[in-house]
Amino acid sequence: MKSRIISIASWVIILWIAKVFLSSLPYKFTGHPDTQHIFSTIGGWMSNTISTGLGHWFTQYGAYAVGSAELIVSIILLSPAVFFLLKKLNLISKTPAREIIHSIGGVMASSVMLGAVFFHLATPLGIVVLHNGQSDNGSLFFAAVSILILGITMALVNYTHWRSLKSAS
Repeated sequence: MKSRIISIASWVIILWIAKVFLSSLPYKFTGHPDTQHIFSTIGGWMSNTISTGLGHWFTQYGAYAVGSAELIVSIILLSPAVFFLLKKLNLISKTPAREIIHSIGGVMASSVMLGAVFFHLATPLGIVVLHNGQSDNGSLFFAAVSILILGITMALVNYTHWRSLKSAS
């Protein structure tokens, strides 16, 4: 029963993470004005506080880098479903432990969002992003915080559960 609850909770968390990450990709990969505003604000801050070259790079390529990381994390988190299907179709006989994949993916998702939370708090971007007179009412920041917390929780719970399963066998 405990395994089932952990598995269901993990998949619910993953659906939220994948929704946030995957729905943002068109904005990050097409140069959307809101994305340009976010990454140029952070890039400008980086230029003034860390390194001009890094700031210019982040302004130009940060959205692609973050979008690529979010895509990779989503693929990793969703991969146990693919492994399950492949096993059911008898195309593979052994699959990696879902708990380990979800634990690693949770750490990865949290790492990406730790960066987002940091940049919201430490740069002029702020918690509430304002662009062209429009406010996001903090939705980007709060989504990042939720994924940061849920990813860490999912990683710890799945890893602990995997260790207990491994020691029981």
